[in-house]
Amino acid sequence: MAELDADLDRILPSPVLPPFWAKLVVGLVAIVCFARSYDGDFVFDDSEAIVNNKVAGVVGRADLLCALFFLLSFLGYCKAFRESTKEGTHSSTFWVLLSIFLGAVAMLCKEQGITVLGLNAVFDILVIGKFNVLEIVQKVLHKDKSLENLGMLRNGGLLFRMTLLTSGGAGMLYVRWRIMGTGPPAFTEVDNPASFADSVLVRAINYNYYYSLNAWLLLCPWWLCFDWSMGCIPLIKSVSDWRVIALAALWFCLIGLICQALCSEDGHKRRILTLGLGFLVIPFLPASNLFFRVGFVVAERVLYLPSVGYCVLLTFGFTALSKHTKKKKLIAAVVLGIVLINMLRCVVRSGQWRSEEQLFRSALSVCPLNAKVHYNIGKNLADKGNQTAAIRYYREAVRLNPKYVHAMNNLGNILKERNELQEAEELLSLAVQIQPDFAAAWMNLGIVQNSLKRFEAAEQSYRTAIKHRRKYPDCYYNLGRLYADLNRHVDALNAWRNATVLKPEHSLAWNNMIILLDNTGNLAQAEAVGREALGLIPNDHSLMFSLANVLGKSQKYKESEALFLKAIKANPNAASYHGNLAVLYHRWGHLDLAKKHYEISLQLDPTASGTKENYGLLRRKLEQMQKKDV
Repeated sequence: MAELDADLDRILPSPVLPPFWAKLVVGLVAIVCFARSYDGDFVFDDSEAIVNNKVAGVVGRADLLCALFFLLSFLGYCKAFRESTKEGTHSSTFWVLLSIFLGAVAMLCKEQGITVLGLNAVFDILVIGKFNVLEIVQKVLHKDKSLENLGMLRNGGLLFRMTLLTSGGAGMLYVRWRIMGTGPPAFTEVDNPASFADSVLVRAINYNYYYSLNAWLLLCPWWLCFDWSMGCIPLIKSVSDWRVIALAALWFCLIGLICQALCSEDGHKRRILTLGLGFLVIPFLPASNLFFRVGFVVAERVLYLPSVGYCVLLTFGFTALSKHTKKKKLIAAVVLGIVLINMLRCVVRSGQWRSEEQLFRSALSVCPLNAKVHYNIGKNLADKGNQTAAIRYYREAVRLNPKYVHAMNNLGNILKERNELQEAEELLSLAVQIQPDFAAAWMNLGIVQNSLKRFEAAEQSYRTAIKHRRKYPDCYYNLGRLYADLNRHVDALNAWRNATVLKPEHSLAWNNMIILLDNTGNLAQAEAVGREALGLIPNDHSLMFSLANVLGKSQKYKESEALFLKAIKANPNAASYHGNLAVLYHRWGHLDLAKKHYEISLQLDPTASGTKENYGLLRRKLEQMQKKDV
């Protein structure tokens, strides 16, 4: 057992801290440093897709938690052998079970966490059991009968541990399968184009090219992008494509390392390479497309754990190199240079996360063919009011991906605001043809059709949007506006009521109900709706204003005045608020106050014809009163 402990100490060297926790800290520091340089995936939602500007540089929290429990599970499995007796290679069942439990927690954080069980099995057989593949192959070829007496094959402890790992893995897969709803998620061609290729050869070549890209990102994390989908990496469709060189280089290196790990006569070399390759390859398997289709081309967050194996192999390589050459200072300088370059890259990349615009524009140099990159830059520009530039990027996104319905929807919205209604209708119609259940595009198409006075088509579009998204308050609101334009007042009120039921804080729907009831002379009902709305949204000045108008017409002057003043306090530069308060004072007989607020209103909006007319009436009345006094 003393020999086993020595091997573990050489493979996982212990610093001053207690070994178990020290190794965990070192591993986590390596992963967090790696994560600071790498990006995560973003989930995009409907037409308003954009990354929140408060997102931090480390976005893969689930992946970091998975890495934490993955390392805990592996170190717990190592601990099982340190706790054994000195009579032989025995293990602690408690630590093995704890390792399986921690592996389950890692899997619940992220699917790749389950691969720690495979790593533990490889570690047990090849490192702890010192299984020599070359020796076994030679005995098989020579039909050596001593093969039957291999201690490993008769090792009950190993078989027991493998049974525990297999049972634990099967249980985890079952639980995860039930959590996922007993079915894999559905992905589209834009998420992973290679997996939808008809030719098996094309799929295999491109999968391997993706592996080489991941390997290059581990070696040189320079090409970093928040999203690698939508044609970011064109498919390799022929072996004459120069990129196949990357595949050959990758497998040349991997096969060489695997041969050394399995067949080297140096037992320590075999074990350290096995551990490094295990950490490098096994956690990456769920992202390899070998067992099931994944929803990405390259996702840098899946390299958090493989980076541990990469560090082990790189350290071993430099150590071996320094032993066989006299230029140790040169090697040390190269290592230091790599560290400094990656630190600088980390600083630069962190700076690109300071704003959405910087992040999105940084992806243009890496993935200029990615429609989503152009889409997000356009969305960012549109939010800042730069519609002209936003249109340019949206058009490029649609050009790169003619089926990008979200880009069509947002471009259609901008064109609608610029009154380019014909093109807006064409884009939105195409979007709903491509994706018939795109509720937001149906609603926006209805708005455009309404503007074009095509009321029946607009109503049908709104109804289709609601069909595909039952809880859609904004669509009910727009449907109510359509009915109001058509003087279908009851239908309009019902539509707005549906909007407020689904979204009680929908101020516009409440406001329109109050105004419609006011205009149709239903003052009592308008007052009831206004009080209900203010009960739900007490600080909405537009609701205060609308209800104040209703109360003023009902001659509830005092209460109306209080609401007008409260609305003006919340929004003092609204000319209509001062103008309507002046009308209230005018009716109430407070002529001096009416004159004051008419003048304020006209200062804020000199073009308000109604206010000018009312102010003229008030001045004539005041002049008449002055003449009578004289």
